[in-house]
Amino acid sequence: MSELEAIKELRARTGAGMMDCKKALLEADGDVQKAIDVLRKKGVAKAESKAGRAAKEGIIEAYIHPGSKLGVLLELNCETDFVALNEEFQQLAHDIAMHIAATDPISISRDDVSDKVVVHEREIYTDQAKESGKPEQIIEKIVEGRLDKYFKERCLLEQPFVKDSEKTVQEVITEAIAKIGENIKIQRFTRFKVGEE
Repeated sequence: MSELEAIKELRARTGAGMMDCKKALLEADGDVQKAIDVLRKKGVAKAESKAGRAAKEGIIEAYIHPGSKLGVLLELNCETDFVALNEEFQQLAHDIAMHIAATDPISISRDDVSDKVVVHEREIYTDQAKESGKPEQIIEKIVEGRLDKYFKERCLLEQPFVKDSEKTVQEVITEAIAKIGENIKIQRFTRFKVGEE
């Protein structure tokens, strides 16, 4: 594969600019897969620098699952209305809403989980560890490990993304921030299911 072909392939697979692709390929000794990793790492750094910027524009995405028994309303924010109208941003909103419908998260992040829920889960895990006869000194470690697992399964940003389980929802958003060039933030969501209180 010529350098030009490699750059074209890299651009097609990542959406990165021509010069960024060229530098990444140079850094990866012409290996396209390694160059993708280089671009992803740089994209994460770029995304982190945008994370503090205000995201006051955006869209409300409505996803209704086939059969009309399950639906999600999601507010996904960005910095400008120009990006809010961008097809890629709208697709991201749709994909996240679909993910919420499939996984039923309890909050956006672990910081949003109520103290009441954390205390309740901690009590259950502590009782389970005690009943299994674990020594007192390792019960706390077991409880913390199970709580961490609970957050990863139930908090939206930490869940494996339904369309690519190799990435978390947060990683998908971080990649979109790097690609689109604006801060993107999940503001809120509501999941509706017929018959649920």
